[in-house]
Amino acid sequence: MRMPLEFEKKYQNLMAPSEYNEFIESFTKPKISGLRVNRLKIDTLKWLEISPFQLSPVAWSRDGFYFENDKRPGVHPFYHAGLYYIQEPSAMLPAERLDARPGDKVLDLCAAPGGKTVRLAADMENRGLLVSNDISPKRIKALEKNIELYGITNTVITNESPENLARVYGCFFNKILLDVPCSGEGMLRRDSEAIKSWKRYKSFEWQGLQRMIFDYAYQMLAPGGSLVYSTCTFNPEENEQNTASFLKNYPDMCLKEIPKNFGIEPGRPDWADGNPELLKTARLWPHKVNGEGHFTAHFLRNGEDRKINCGSEDFESENVFKSATEKNMPKSFYDFCDEMINTPVVGNLTQRGGEIHLMPQGYEMKHGLRTVKTGVNLGSEVHLKFEPSHSFIMAMKWDSIKKGKSFERQDPLLLKYLKGETLPIDGEKGYIGLGVENYPLGWGKLEENGLKNLYPKGWRKNR
Repeated sequence: MRMPLEFEKKYQNLMAPSEYNEFIESFTKPKISGLRVNRLKIDTLKWLEISPFQLSPVAWSRDGFYFENDKRPGVHPFYHAGLYYIQEPSAMLPAERLDARPGDKVLDLCAAPGGKTVRLAADMENRGLLVSNDISPKRIKALEKNIELYGITNTVITNESPENLARVYGCFFNKILLDVPCSGEGMLRRDSEAIKSWKRYKSFEWQGLQRMIFDYAYQMLAPGGSLVYSTCTFNPEENEQNTASFLKNYPDMCLKEIPKNFGIEPGRPDWADGNPELLKTARLWPHKVNGEGHFTAHFLRNGEDRKINCGSEDFESENVFKSATEKNMPKSFYDFCDEMINTPVVGNLTQRGGEIHLMPQGYEMKHGLRTVKTGVNLGSEVHLKFEPSHSFIMAMKWDSIKKGKSFERQDPLLLKYLKGETLPIDGEKGYIGLGVENYPLGWGKLEENGLKNLYPKGWRKNR
């Protein structure tokens, strides 16, 4: 692939000749592919036992793996069960560095399509509050689908500008992931569209946008909190120069060292203002690591850590449906749970417009924000009957389902189910959970003429 002449000239001036040659040569090599295990559904060791792919670990990610480019993990039934997320390996570093924990209040500010949100939720073990935001109405659909597919229950999805979020969430979050929109130079090897975008927008335009977004993110970061800033580009304007600007503008912010191993290199102070603190940032170059281009800086905000904790306590001992709104839940919902699931639905239940939602711990409704999804939509009552949602079953473990049928991965009926076809299955009439090798996939409903397929229409396989 031929890089734009302007791009080549820029890095030829920035780099020593030997490094420049290695850098440019890397664009002629095949793209690198990876996936990350969804620890909300399966632990890493179990995944390695059942994986249908030849895998090798990504050194800087505790749950990331490389797979061969000729494989197609996006069409495997395990993908539809949400067991893994397909993600470029270098892009796994920012969420790894943020180190979210159960009970944190976390913001993923530029979240779509959701890969980093999925990782943050797994680190939080679905406990605490995770606000996942994206300003683009088009991209928010992919974010919503991924949060549902991967069984995330502690997330609120907002479709807002950083400015509007900052008006509501001042000094609220103890951890923020800021994977900003950028010129995307690190994706040039993977995506021909990235070259067109690079030619259309200049780095100084991205730089101004990134600084504005960071300003609002800072307003939402609590004292003692941490913020990871990242881009998938190479240029100093969006990386070192932005980082140097943030350090100058916010004297209560400092950088945390990111370990330099596995080919990860430090940032270049000489490409900015010479501040040696920039050596604490991380650059992933395609000629140095087994991955694409990425930049990461880990900021800490000085001040007393208020030890923000939200929902990390153990709820196992609480009563089923312990909630201030318990009396408002329709009887049909309780009847369905008694008939279909073994484990109690525990937490803050609320009903809105006929839908029953399990709300994230610590979340309070924020007026004036475009909120797309709060927690888990469990389903709704229709004509005095409870109809479960797809997100309900995707948030469950298989052993929680009383009535279920699990297919082997090679079963022809499995593909028919994922295509949305009616299945020739008999049994007691009513709802049934469907899965693959004891991992939930969705609902069906047994009727006189077989199983009515309730797999979401927009998710169905075309072939």
